Amino acid sequence: MPGESAPPRVGLIGAGAIATAHLDAWQALGAECVISSRTRPTALAERFGAEIAADADALIDRVDIVGILAPTPTHLDLALRAIARGRHVVCEKPLALTSAEAQRMADAADAAGVRLLPAHVVRYFAAYRRIQQAVVAGGIGALQTLRLSRAGAGPTTAWFYDESAGGGLIRDLLIHDIDQALWLAGPVTSVSARQDPPSIDGRLSAPVTATVELTHANGVTSRIDGGWLGEGTPFRTTIEAVGTTGALAHDSAAATAGASGVSASDAAPTDPGYLPPQTEDHPYRAQIADFAEAIRTGRPALVTPADGVAAVAVVDAAYASIEVGGAAVRA
Repeated sequence: MPGESAPPRVGLIGAGAIATAHLDAWQALGAECVISSRTRPTALAERFGAEIAADADALIDRVDIVGILAPTPTHLDLALRAIARGRHVVCEKPLALTSAEAQRMADAADAAGVRLLPAHVVRYFAAYRRIQQAVVAGGIGALQTLRLSRAGAGPTTAWFYDESAGGGLIRDLLIHDIDQALWLAGPVTSVSARQDPPSIDGRLSAPVTATVELTHANGVTSRIDGGWLGEGTPFRTTIEAVGTTGALAHDSAAATAGASGVSASDAAPTDPGYLPPQTEDHPYRAQIADFAEAIRTGRPALVTPADGVAAVAVVDAAYASIEVGGAAVRA
């Protein structure tokens, strides 16, 4: 809360791969952490010296800030329970299964006077932030096109491949780059998408790839490619922004090779190959520090609830496009 100096009390619901990054980030701020999970996360708790709550409600009662790291179908219910008790919320992307649910979450936080952070961590990667700042400053003239990609070994947990259970390649992975496109080029008017192979009865088989193409209200076009590929495939992201007077690009493969001063050893040791990896600029710590400062001062965080809702709305449109054979649909 604004003006308070005591370490925050933080509860994390979910103990999957991303929990390590969140625990590290909060403990870097001196937070007292509590974990709750359907499976008792003893090893994770011992590693970080965190306590284990009996269940989500017991956790919410003990903390000031709740981090929702559980599968997407649980996000809305958990967030509403935390918000109803006056807790600030960090919610992993996507905010919810649909943009209507995401908007309900954002509206509840606003009505309760608490803060909600959609955890779009790529905004906190230094390379992506530099490109965004250069575009805003007019460093490449008027932006014309964006090209983004994100691919690596697919997750091993089955729910990711069940679109009706909140998973799916576009909803879970490409939403990072959808958020980037919105950050760099603004609102979207139409969306087209393709997925190969298509899902069958809402289930994906791996490897799977997808392409999402966006037309922005200002005339900029974005193309986003991604995939969950074979086991052992290195995680790699790229971005290229082309303007009327120049272009900017970043390739994580070049960065990990040392071209940007980031070594492969900077990746989080528990990175399973499909999450945005830790780098020497510590984007997960930057994300949490930004949110903590936003709570303390009352200023907006770099990612707003409206940003989280907008990204899910584009995902909704992408799946609607796939349903009609890849034709463009209104966002």
